[in-house]
Amino acid sequence: MVAVPVRTPTGSETGTVELSPDVFGVEPNVAVMHQVVTAQLAARRSGTHKTKTRSEVRGGGGKPWRQKGTGRSRHGSIRSPLWRGGGIAHGPQPRSYAQSTPKKMKRRALLSALSDRAADDRIIVVEDWGFESPSTASAVRKLDALGAHGRVLVVLERDDVAAHKSFRNLPRVHSLPADQLNTYDVLASDVVVFTSASLAEVNRP
Repeated sequence: MVAVPVRTPTGSETGTVELSPDVFGVEPNVAVMHQVVTAQLAARRSGTHKTKTRSEVRGGGGKPWRQKGTGRSRHGSIRSPLWRGGGIAHGPQPRSYAQSTPKKMKRRALLSALSDRAADDRIIVVEDWGFESPSTASAVRKLDALGAHGRVLVVLERDDVAAHKSFRNLPRVHSLPADQLNTYDVLASDVVVFTSASLAEVNRP
């Protein structure tokens, strides 16, 4: 097991906590992480793109000119894809980009991402944030005291509303409940900061 220090919001150490090797000590699987992150990003796409086909474009109900004898190409509708203002052939239609990803694959990818951050000493554990009321300025001071720089992922308890409100206005900080921890957010962050309570939810096989 790997032990990491538990700190107070002011940066002083109060003890250590053991990281489970089943969660923070697995061999990272790059291929699985790539597939899961790709699926996550694909699921974010709205898929509302839409072009009109020739049957949906207004007008063009009559033949623009007679079939033969004009010296021009024969046409049946000015809403043909060949015409300016006509329909679009094989254009995008509304669709879902969601990909089916097995639960075991998602779990393996998350453990790989957490293990990668743990191997690089980019896991920080704070005893408790101690916010009595939301304060963005206080959140900045506490992150600086912990040495959490760059893009920071803060993993909170679901009912810690004051902490969530304190961090949500910081552009380089992303906070989420422990039960919503996912591969993309871990990999997109430079540092992952847990509280003792949120780590307990994750730090189990």
